[in-house]
Amino acid sequence: MTLRTKAMLFFHIVRWLATRNIWNTRYSFTLPDNPKFMGARDAVRKIPDGAVIAYSGLGGNQWASIIHRATRQLFLETGHPRDLSAIIIGGNGSRGRAPGSLEELGVEGLCTRFFTGHMETFKAMLKLGAEGKCELQCLPQGVMAFLIEAQGRGEKSILIETGVGTFMDPRVGRGTPLVGADQWVTVEGDKLRYRLPDINVAVFNAPAADRKGNIYVKNCAMVAETAEITRAARRNGGYVIANVGKLVDEGYDDVFLPADAIDAVVAYPRTQQAAAIEHRHYWPMFTLDSDIPLEEGVEMLKFVNQTLGITPRRSAVDDAVARLAATIFAEHISEGSFINIGIGLPEEVCRLISEAGLARSVKFFSESGVLGGLPAPGVWFGAGVCPEEMISSAQVFHKCYEHLDASILGMLEFDPAGNVNVSKRGEGPLNYVGPGGFIDFSSTAQNVFFVCSWMVHGGMSIDNGRLKIVKRNKIKLVERVAEITFSGQRALERKQNIFYITNVGVFKLTARGLELILVVPGVDIRHDILEPTNNAVFLPESRDVPVADMSVMTGDKFTLELKKR
Repeated sequence: MTLRTKAMLFFHIVRWLATRNIWNTRYSFTLPDNPKFMGARDAVRKIPDGAVIAYSGLGGNQWASIIHRATRQLFLETGHPRDLSAIIIGGNGSRGRAPGSLEELGVEGLCTRFFTGHMETFKAMLKLGAEGKCELQCLPQGVMAFLIEAQGRGEKSILIETGVGTFMDPRVGRGTPLVGADQWVTVEGDKLRYRLPDINVAVFNAPAADRKGNIYVKNCAMVAETAEITRAARRNGGYVIANVGKLVDEGYDDVFLPADAIDAVVAYPRTQQAAAIEHRHYWPMFTLDSDIPLEEGVEMLKFVNQTLGITPRRSAVDDAVARLAATIFAEHISEGSFINIGIGLPEEVCRLISEAGLARSVKFFSESGVLGGLPAPGVWFGAGVCPEEMISSAQVFHKCYEHLDASILGMLEFDPAGNVNVSKRGEGPLNYVGPGGFIDFSSTAQNVFFVCSWMVHGGMSIDNGRLKIVKRNKIKLVERVAEITFSGQRALERKQNIFYITNVGVFKLTARGLELILVVPGVDIRHDILEPTNNAVFLPESRDVPVADMSVMTGDKFTLELKKR
């Protein structure tokens, strides 16, 4: 990336930071011959008290910011609309860091019930939940996508195996409620039946509309749940608000949603394609017509994320565990495979696969429905760099349930039974993460690669290609996980290949438990693994554990090659 490009990106960041909290909710673009076009406040005034509103988007993408801000302002000024139930399947908040996200609704009395798959980004809602002022409900992201899709067909529930054996299963854990007594999942035979309240309002962000009110998604970063929430609201006799960034001529592109599916079109010029990027000045790298090389796009996003302090700066030890995970991945995955990537260290694994020139050899995708290219990191998670196809969230989850070769996922902790907790960081709502699409992906992938550090806030370094533990702390292999987000027993029943990749080595789930199949240079198996875990893992019958190649630790002459089909 050139110095000129860095300077342009830096200027873009500075300009966005200076203007990101400026949302003129009194701005109103109207057309004399089409009453559907109205200002944000007029559109929000039509939302009734107690409405169940479904939103679309993931990460910093597809925020309907002008609608969110208008909803908040009208409530603070008039007390209406109030007692809203909000439904958003993915983590579409800002962790309290940026204005304009769905967290604008995090005001006492405004949003009193909240449904999502990933709680952590919605700090405002978690705070209300901790104070007993908002009911919090958490469901698997794919299940939520299917439920919204089902409402569009007039169906009120779905029966599915997803979640059996995890905390979603009332026989194992708490089910859906994090705060609040209502249960939206029940046991039915060997499956679970999930429900959602009837959606009667849909709100989404799209790039453009024509004067008739037809909606276009050309040059969007994702379509996510846009079509499904619209159909659900329509089926339930509800109200649909489209927030668009620009007005275009009819025939601009294929119509994504016809005008008769839309009740209100709020055209606002600063509506964003993705975080900090307006539709009228969209970034082609996120679109199906990308005009830059994939590697350059990844470098640009990495620079912005690090400048904003959104993604952590990785250490040499982090780089080593990512190389270790990439090595195990490459040994088990063939060219042409369909692959899902989680956030955190899995993003680093994805970066290494790309740097090895293998990004086009597999098909990466995100739960938002963006396929091909490389998953965008950090604030743009859910979008893709140089994507090849965009479908809806429900459609991509259907593809996963039909066939998913592999998923690379992070984890908070794991136990000797192979169970993984990724959803509960600590006690109370403020420490809750939620599963996102983790339960869906980990239960449908033939190969699952969990990646995490061996210790919580431990001190490690690499000295002459060998791992050195300089500060010992709590190990993430615990006696029993705090919450079962992934069931080892269910994975064995499904005959999945499950790997747990850490700084000290790699474990594989077997019928007798976790088996250490690879150790990194410098690790004393007895002192660093067996004794601290009370011999919770098994060694191969030969007692001979292979040692990872030195290139994994140093990066020197490190290479990757996928299996041939």
